[in-house]
Amino acid sequence: MRRYLMPLFLALAACAPRVGEVGPTLEGPVGFYPALTGLEWVYLPEGESLSAPSYRLRVEGPGVFEGQEVLRFRSFGRGEDRVYFRQVGEGVRLLGFQEPAARVVFAPPLLEYPPEGLLQVGYRWGGRAEVKVELLSPTGKEPLASGALSYTMEVLESREVRVPAGAFRVFRIRQSFKDERGEAAYEVWFAPGVGEVRTREGRVLVERNFR
Repeated sequence: MRRYLMPLFLALAACAPRVGEVGPTLEGPVGFYPALTGLEWVYLPEGESLSAPSYRLRVEGPGVFEGQEVLRFRSFGRGEDRVYFRQVGEGVRLLGFQEPAARVVFAPPLLEYPPEGLLQVGYRWGGRAEVKVELLSPTGKEPLASGALSYTMEVLESREVRVPAGAFRVFRIRQSFKDERGEAAYEVWFAPGVGEVRTREGRVLVERNFR
């Protein structure tokens, strides 16, 4: 299963909605880690023209995953259609995600972000999870692969950045993942009250439907 773990964090490619198709602007506070149903973000790969096909992330609302209450975050565009299952409260935990033909479960969940009071320059956190990959079909699901994934997150600095959506004060966070096949590292820019201004896939924020 080694070839399935880290590549499952990366995006697919095809066609997508254009920039400017987010829903009505939502008013009011959204929290340190925004997770209100209806929130939307639009992203483009770093350096691409604003006229290029985009990716969209939407909070679709409550659900149940592996018997636990979760929030559903749907990422779609360029052929990607993936639902992430998260718990947002004392930090952000990722329980798994699902695509049309496959389902991935992390046990215990990955701690993507710590409690907000701990998110500061120099803070590190991480853990280890067992990963289960299942194939989905009209008749049910069947095991495809399993294995261990370890991860480490570190807040490198706080700085001002400018992306197509505007200027933001962000935390630069390095995310490192390791499985039996090897290691991979990514960089994320997170702005409190806004969300990810740059994702681990190298997509930058171009629009959102809240202020």
